[in-house]
Amino acid sequence: MTRKVLIVEDEHRIRELISDYFAAQNWEVCQAADGEEGLYVFETEVPDLVILDLMMPEMDGWELCRRIRRRSGVPIIILTAVSGDERQIEGYELGADDYVTKPFSPKVLVSKAEVLMRRIDGQLTPNPYAPVGCGVMLHIRNRRLEREGESIDLTPKEYELLQLLLRNRGIVMPRETILSHTWGPDYEGDIRVVDTHIKKLRSKLGPAADCVRTVFGIGYIYEEAP
Repeated sequence: MTRKVLIVEDEHRIRELISDYFAAQNWEVCQAADGEEGLYVFETEVPDLVILDLMMPEMDGWELCRRIRRRSGVPIIILTAVSGDERQIEGYELGADDYVTKPFSPKVLVSKAEVLMRRIDGQLTPNPYAPVGCGVMLHIRNRRLEREGESIDLTPKEYELLQLLLRNRGIVMPRETILSHTWGPDYEGDIRVVDTHIKKLRSKLGPAADCVRTVFGIGYIYEEAP
């Protein structure tokens, strides 16, 4: 599965340099030159990782990090010339997952991103389970659901679809966004393939099926049952 990274950096040279290194490692790259554009691209592209600078025009990185965290648990790496323990602590308190100070090595930055994503996927953690809701757990390594004593296999597309919804809890995901992220931007088939896979996924979620709600005329949203 190709991962997507959003790079939010107002310095064009640095933004392009980072993009080139990630693209060389087969990442799909999205860019933004300021915080407002970054928030828009984040909501439309649904990246797997966000790298953002702190000192930017329009909306700074602090505010962008804060707003992204209200919407999603997507991994965030802060990239900045601002040093000092207090600033780093502030970044972590806002929800950043890592902090890289300029000047930096793009190669090291990509390595940090790869390690972070493996950790998020559960490959470096002793407990590779992610809660889905209503007692249902997702086994990340084996890509299976565990519910009511049963182990239920997910197809690759069902797994990617569930991961996308879980990473964006509380956010309405348009069908077009789901299609592009899960089937790729070049997919030319019927968009109703999304509805078909959602139906199959719900049948496997059992008591957590109601967490995946239909938003009429738009798409789907993941919300834990009250």
